[in-house]
Amino acid sequence: MSQSHKIIAVANQKGGVGKTTTTVNLAVGLSQLKKRVLLIDLDPQGNATMACGVDARELSVSACELLLQECEVKDAIISTDSVDLVGSNTDLTAAELALMEYESPQMMLATQLSELDGQYDFILIDCPPSLSILTVNALAAADSVLIPMQCEYYALEGLTSLLDTIDRVKQTVNPDLEIEGLLRTMFDGRNNLANEVASQINDHFGSKVFSTVVPRNVKVAEAPSFGQSAIEYDRMSRGAVAYRGLVSELLRRNNV
Repeated sequence: MSQSHKIIAVANQKGGVGKTTTTVNLAVGLSQLKKRVLLIDLDPQGNATMACGVDARELSVSACELLLQECEVKDAIISTDSVDLVGSNTDLTAAELALMEYESPQMMLATQLSELDGQYDFILIDCPPSLSILTVNALAAADSVLIPMQCEYYALEGLTSLLDTIDRVKQTVNPDLEIEGLLRTMFDGRNNLANEVASQINDHFGSKVFSTVVPRNVKVAEAPSFGQSAIEYDRMSRGAVAYRGLVSELLRRNNV
């Protein structure tokens, strides 16, 4: 890693692919290995915030104020039991509209995060399920993009728009942006279609596909309602074991 921290945007404009679950479990898993982690929730639904045990409705300073430059980044960070967090709530929808009045709306997050050099090993950004100005802010600030994908019929088609957006961001504001990897989530190996799509993803993306596969798992689904990641909720569940494997694979790939 060329700088003191690595910024990873977790993005897929398709909802329900395990994006927030992946961001939260990756953040907690890295933190448990003594990495200094900041999780930024850029989704107005605030699900990553809630999964960290923070009530999104109670936030006095959030990603909204951060993006609109109404606070310094250090003032937006909350310490939770597991990771440091910049939380989010529905205020972020208003920020999305307000950003359009700014001169370089896509660079707001990158500008703020440049103040953090040296404080964290990893900064993970949970993007909303859309290719909005919020997602573009995350891509402009990130070193790489991790793309969770469900192995289903339309998975690859939805990916095209995201890859186009990544290319546009590379050409305009962030030439160093890379794809960290594609992660197959909610996988059911008994399903022929899932296996077929999984092998198509491998054919298309080769070494960019994480060898870790996250299975469909009830414990992963239950954990957020307890304000926890799957890793904290039931460390030995199949989902938590897979996410711990992903953490190890990510660290190996980054030679950390």
